[in-house]
Parts: sequence; structure tokens; C-alpha cells
Amino acid sequence: MRRGEIWVVRLNPNQGAEVGKLRPVVIIQADPIIQAGLATVIVVPLTTQHRPGARALRVPIRARDRLVSDSLAMADQPLSLDRSRLGDGPLTILTGEELAELERALLGVLGIGFAM
Repeated sequence: MRRGEIWVVRLNPNQGAEVGKLRPVVIIQADPIIQAGLATVIVVPLTTQHRPGARALRVPIRARDRLVSDSLAMADQPLSLDRSRLGDGPLTILTGEELAELERALLGVLGIGFAM
């Protein structure tokens, strides 16, 4: 498991507006922390649904390799998950440009560095 890879996870049970079901996610945690063997990993879930007004929070990821649908990384929904929720992967890995765009969106969501 490495930063920028896309894996499938089980996000149920969810509550309220939380993202749920079996879905792909991007690993965003730093590789040294992943390799340290912590029980959790930080991810950003993907969706295929376009939401008007959420463009600055959604990073497009084109289907390729084993990622079968064009998707959007939801920077407004980062999650820390127990590793036992991870299933199949990696499906693919983000390009440098995709990862940089996701990082900018995450900084904006967190209010770090600039305003959106």
C-alpha cells in the first residue's frame, strides 16, 4: 500500500451524510507512516456522481488499469480507516498531476495555505 494508490474499501456502516458502501479510495497518508504499520490509514473516497458547485472539492480521475469508471476524488470527505476495511488493490495509481490537484483541494478544505 502506497500514497496515491487506489484501493477498494468497505465503508459501511455509515451515518448521515458520510460516504458509505463498497467503493474505491485514494491512499493519501505519507508512505513512511504507512510503512510504520499503524492500524489505520488516511484515504479520500471516490465517487462517479457529479455535484454542481462541488467542482473545487472533487478531483477527476480517469478510468484506467483496474479502475473501471471515470471517478472524482472527494477531497471534502477524507477518512481515517482501520486497515481491515481495505480489500482489493491497488486498482491503479494517481498521476503526479492528479495527486498534486488532490493535495491542493485537501489544503483548501483544511484551510491551509490558501482560500478556495
